[in-house]
Amino acid sequence: MTRSDFVIIGGGIAGAGAGYALANAGKFVLLLERESQPGYHTTGRSAALFSETYGNRPIRALTVASRDFLISPPAGFTDAPILTPRGVLQVGSADRAAKLDAAYDEMRKLVPSLQRLTPEQVLAQMPILRPETVTGGALAEPEAMDIDVHALHRGFLRGMTAAGGRIVTDAEVTGIARNDADWQVETSQGNFSAPVLINAAGAWADVMAGIAGVAPVGLQPKRRTAVTFDPPNGADIHGWPMVLDADETFYFKPDAGRILLSPCDETDSDPCDAQPDEMDIAIAVDRLETATTLQVRRLAAKWAGLRSFVADRTIVCGFDPAAPGFFWLAGQGGYGIQTSAAMSRVAGALALGRSLPQDVADLGLTEADLSPARLR
Repeated sequence: MTRSDFVIIGGGIAGAGAGYALANAGKFVLLLERESQPGYHTTGRSAALFSETYGNRPIRALTVASRDFLISPPAGFTDAPILTPRGVLQVGSADRAAKLDAAYDEMRKLVPSLQRLTPEQVLAQMPILRPETVTGGALAEPEAMDIDVHALHRGFLRGMTAAGGRIVTDAEVTGIARNDADWQVETSQGNFSAPVLINAAGAWADVMAGIAGVAPVGLQPKRRTAVTFDPPNGADIHGWPMVLDADETFYFKPDAGRILLSPCDETDSDPCDAQPDEMDIAIAVDRLETATTLQVRRLAAKWAGLRSFVADRTIVCGFDPAAPGFFWLAGQGGYGIQTSAAMSRVAGALALGRSLPQDVADLGLTEADLSPARLR
């Protein structure tokens, strides 16, 4: 039996970030990952964007609080920039103008650089959009940025191990039990124990809770599909922003010389190795070709990942009120990458029994916003 201060189940962005924070606080952390490499199911399939207008109020606060770290990470955290300029245009027809106006009024409080564009301004920036698609204009978020997910995730893992943490891969959890003051976790790679167990198992977080005899929080994994295809011959797409429909029925953006497209699907799924559905791909292509002059001749790649939500679509982070030492870190939905810098600090602080970091609290976030108690 290997004993540590914290055992973390799950090596995606949530578990890696928490492990980084706790190890750098001087704690011995063991991170258990079922796959042969961390981040296989969701983190590694994310086409992440840093957008301070994306998500509900707590998510936006966590995103804003993550900006400084992602722009200027600690020395040695990564060899490549985590963020690169992209920008976002959220577009809509005339019947969505009021929705765009309301979003602008609410979101510019946290994002002063947000702009409300006319249809003419949108078409001047992105002439491939059909005029009827943008009769309601757009919201422009010029400071939105692409995220190098691999560099960010690897930075957390590397920083955790450099501070003395340990990663155990191919560690399938077969049993979890509370014994005296410790949680004991049985895996295919041996047995591990700690006074605090952090459940960062992504789509499997409720499953892990069930093994431990802890009530679930109502986590629902949802499949999200994405494809890439070649741009038109001779088109310079490097400086294109991400374009998102106001009703979030599709988005597209440049990605490594190709165009990445998603129908923004959220299909209920069991926890699994998600695979793309051909109907979702067809829907994405139809929506794109209806809204733009682009045509998809051939797909270069296609994939799917799971984004897991609870009922209020806010991350669950905190000790379970009915299970001493059982700490939830789940329900990141589509926001886990962009909020990860702040969430790592929040999870580390709460797992150590401390208050929220002051800069996060100053943005209006409370422990109650994140606590699993709100779901019981």
